[in-house]
Amino acid sequence: MPAEPAQPVRLLRSLGLFQLIVMGVIMVQPTAPMPPFGAISAGANGHVVTTVLIAMFAMMLTALSYGRMARAYPAAGSAYTYVARELHPALGYFTGWSMLLDYMVNPLICVIWCSKAMMGLFPGTPFWLWACAFAALFTVLNLRRITATARTNEALTAIMGVVILWTLGACARYILHLPELDAQRFLTPFYDPERFSWRSLSNGASIAVLTYIGYDGIATLSEEVKDPRRNVLRAMVATCFVIGVLSAVEVYAAQVVWPAAEPYPDPDTAYLAVARRAGGEILFQTLSWTLVVATIGSASGALLAGARLLYGMGRDNAIPRGFFGYLHPKSRVPSRNVMLMGALALLGAFAISYQTGAELLNFGALIGFMGVNVSSLVHYYIRERDRNWSHLVAPAAGFLVCFYLWLSLSWIARIAGFAWLAFGVAYGAWKTGGFRRDIIRFEIPADE
Repeated sequence: MPAEPAQPVRLLRSLGLFQLIVMGVIMVQPTAPMPPFGAISAGANGHVVTTVLIAMFAMMLTALSYGRMARAYPAAGSAYTYVARELHPALGYFTGWSMLLDYMVNPLICVIWCSKAMMGLFPGTPFWLWACAFAALFTVLNLRRITATARTNEALTAIMGVVILWTLGACARYILHLPELDAQRFLTPFYDPERFSWRSLSNGASIAVLTYIGYDGIATLSEEVKDPRRNVLRAMVATCFVIGVLSAVEVYAAQVVWPAAEPYPDPDTAYLAVARRAGGEILFQTLSWTLVVATIGSASGALLAGARLLYGMGRDNAIPRGFFGYLHPKSRVPSRNVMLMGALALLGAFAISYQTGAELLNFGALIGFMGVNVSSLVHYYIRERDRNWSHLVAPAAGFLVCFYLWLSLSWIARIAGFAWLAFGVAYGAWKTGGFRRDIIRFEIPADE
């Protein structure tokens, strides 16, 4: 009898809703508002809590669009897949290319930040040693089966949860022992009439959106999720809500301990200064280590999402399929993409600064957010003629917010971002003979 044809290797559906939410929280980081706390406070003139909640509302609108599109197309690729299917394959290609910049830069700057942090904790150690160690760590974490990655993320969440509770408890104890305590001190984090202006609130909200960057990585795991048509939407909205509420509590406690009218020693480490004031040197050291752990989780999540975005584009032949569309037959992980991104993170850590890398993050991410919102509007409100108001208002509002933030990027980030896009255009033109042939061939797998 003739041998049965070998079944193609596919991603393994193994993630439940809880695991997906945990992975989403890790991708964003439960300590997400702590590093940019000082910058948000300066931009918002002290109204950090209010801006974090405004940003949560804006990101939840985009999360709805992401979840709805993941329900329509439960495939790896995220915004790239949605835009290509609903608008045009070439637009999907450029969306994926733009978001790839975000995913590639995120692990890179995490290598830089973690290496610099460890140099501070262990003076005299060289940068190259830590850079190699962290790039290798991020790579190894993502070469295992996705269920192993999920278990690691659950452990990271538990560790960070304990330290966050310790920090909040220390803040509460410090506040209760203040000699003079009135109601105004508890209200000013939300609204301080002496420091409030709409301009500063808008500026602060645009910075506070950075607190949520990374939650879109959930959509790239659609092919590894049980019941993706329901669970991806639930997980994305739940992740934004959990991060928003947790962030609001964290920054509220910090602002009560250290009012905005009192300047911080260093805005870049403002939250660590709050921790030292509330809990002393032990809490300061512990929180410093926790932020290193959180950054490891963020980098691992970004590398995981980026490798699967490359896999989606490679499988659809938007980029060379033989390399990027490969899955390891045992782990079912796009191992070549993981190793490539790990190598690029290491090399990039020696080529650019942390600040330059951080400014590039939003360029690609916001293009992806805009594309997903437009795709959701087109798919449900126009193509399917579902005139439910939420299918029009939510994606339209999400697009406008993201477009405003994209216009607010620094000129350096825009120049570098457009240079990346130009390279993508050149490759696409070469691949299609001047865009005379289709650039993408889709393969949307069934819900196995």
